[in-house]
Amino acid sequence: MTSDTAVDQPTTQPGGGPEVIQRDRVVIRFAGDSGDGMQLTGDRFTSETAAFGNDLSTLPNFPAEIRAPAGTLPGVSSFQLHFANYDILTPGDRPDVLVAMNPAALKANIGDLPPGGVLIVNTDEFSKRNLAKVGYEANPLEDGSLEQFSVFPVAMATLTRGALEETGLSKKDAERAKNMFALGLLSWMYHRPHEGTERFLREKFARRPEVAEANILAFRAGHAYGETTEAFAVTYEVAPAKLDVGTYRQITGNTALAYGIIAAGQVSGLPVFLGSYPITPASDILHELSRHKAFNVTTFQAEDEISGVGSALGAAFGGALGVTTTSGPGIALKSETIGLAVALELPLLIVDVQRGGPSTGLPTKTEQADLLQAMFGRNGEAPVPIIAPRSPGDCFDATLEAVRIAVTYRTPVLLLSDGSLANGSEPWKVPDASTLEAIDPKFATEPNAPNGTDEFWPYLRDDETLARPWAVPGTPGLEHRIGGLEKADGRGSISYDPDNHDRMVRLRAAKIDGVTVPDIEVDDPTGDAELLVLGWGSTYGPIGAGARRVRAMGKKVAQAHLRHLHPLPANLGEVLARYRTVLVPEMNLGQLSVLLRARYLVDAKSYTKVSGLPFKAEELQDVFLDYLNPHSINPNRINGVHA
Repeated sequence: MTSDTAVDQPTTQPGGGPEVIQRDRVVIRFAGDSGDGMQLTGDRFTSETAAFGNDLSTLPNFPAEIRAPAGTLPGVSSFQLHFANYDILTPGDRPDVLVAMNPAALKANIGDLPPGGVLIVNTDEFSKRNLAKVGYEANPLEDGSLEQFSVFPVAMATLTRGALEETGLSKKDAERAKNMFALGLLSWMYHRPHEGTERFLREKFARRPEVAEANILAFRAGHAYGETTEAFAVTYEVAPAKLDVGTYRQITGNTALAYGIIAAGQVSGLPVFLGSYPITPASDILHELSRHKAFNVTTFQAEDEISGVGSALGAAFGGALGVTTTSGPGIALKSETIGLAVALELPLLIVDVQRGGPSTGLPTKTEQADLLQAMFGRNGEAPVPIIAPRSPGDCFDATLEAVRIAVTYRTPVLLLSDGSLANGSEPWKVPDASTLEAIDPKFATEPNAPNGTDEFWPYLRDDETLARPWAVPGTPGLEHRIGGLEKADGRGSISYDPDNHDRMVRLRAAKIDGVTVPDIEVDDPTGDAELLVLGWGSTYGPIGAGARRVRAMGKKVAQAHLRHLHPLPANLGEVLARYRTVLVPEMNLGQLSVLLRARYLVDAKSYTKVSGLPFKAEELQDVFLDYLNPHSINPNRINGVHA
């Protein structure tokens, strides 16, 4: 098993049967063809695990093509789930159990399975043709190349057809349910509840009850196979985690972000308008918000990215909470209108779910490479606040914070999520709605001219925030003009005066620099660490897990994480100066480290990765040890560390 798995604690089942082994954590990966339903299988196992009460984290991984060539390496889809009886931070580095539905899935994932790991293989797909398709000259199930693993060959398609023989389904239709057979087998092996899955299948296929019952039969067949076969000598139990008292649900980052938008509309009293063009992996936000019209949410699926952001900005002008979502090259297409929003000084939320680039790049893979574009990717001096959530559940809180800043300071705000947060999931404690802080839009309701006339000055600024008034069109006496041409300070008339332009540019910059953000907090248990690891966005989990491992070795490391990337926390410079070494892991080529070096003149070290996959805890553990002690012991010999 992986190096941070607890020692097995075997117990004997009453009345005989397989031995039950207690574990504190397990990582399972389902892998198969993109048409094998691995995402659905993983999601259902995750839902039952969440209902059972484990802490969990997931990592879906799938091709960009809608239907990649069957049986090929590019067509492999996988879903990894890490669940435990304690708080965990990542989806896990390597699987303890790999379910491979075909040779391509085996070849693409076997390199991650550690020696001794459990390998469950659907033998029905291991034909000469399928083996040759991925470059296997011999059947790996027969040539001894898998002897370092605990291999369990299961003819899933054959067993599924047998279980559905009396349903009258064709052979092809019956075999489509083999993923439910695999789910049933794993549910038996790990003592997962099954009522929720059967209820889900009946609801999902309510219009085709025969399909629902076929999938349920396949699921039950997999469960029964585990109970009756003598191949599996042990089963496993992972006790529920000790979580704070409250109501929990499993949530993905995109869903949490959508709920955050809805909640922001409620606490601000503003109608929500989403103008968006569908793009992976941001589309789920549009899909989710479209289901919640009852909360005064309007969704508009635009014909392109430009009209999406333009409609959202128009809604903001009309007094709504304007939101637009995108990913990849979509943020580039929105840049002109974001600059217009800066000039108009209207609240606007721009959500960028980052993915691998450049251009179309890797649509279904994760990256953090849009930070510098978010900071500087507009013509002229057009500063905007930037916020990045750190986990799927944190997408809710980060969204509320982004909207608070947008409304309070009358500015567009960029929210930088990424693919691993968007598609990953974790248990989320549902907040008490009554505890959410109100956001007051403070609409202008009467003329404000300082000269005592009945004029309305649209660019007269609040003394504290430097925000201009927000007047809803149609408010009597508050007729005004705004636009992309430079405005005269205060009055808002078009101005080409050089001194006025200089003043307006500096005022807009000062407004953003003055946004109130909390100080950064440092996790430094001993208070005398010499290495500070600073992260942002989704690197929070891997950095935290790596730090846990290093501390368990007796080493000292401090960790800090940035939610606010512009403006930065006021105490960040002082924090950076306290440490001999500052290390910044990023899923880009060192963008935050460039900003830190320029702003604070610190020799921030970069550790970067652009593979389309998140950092692994073991990977960062090794990097931390390199900076702490280049001659440290082999970290692979360190066992029993929670991460």
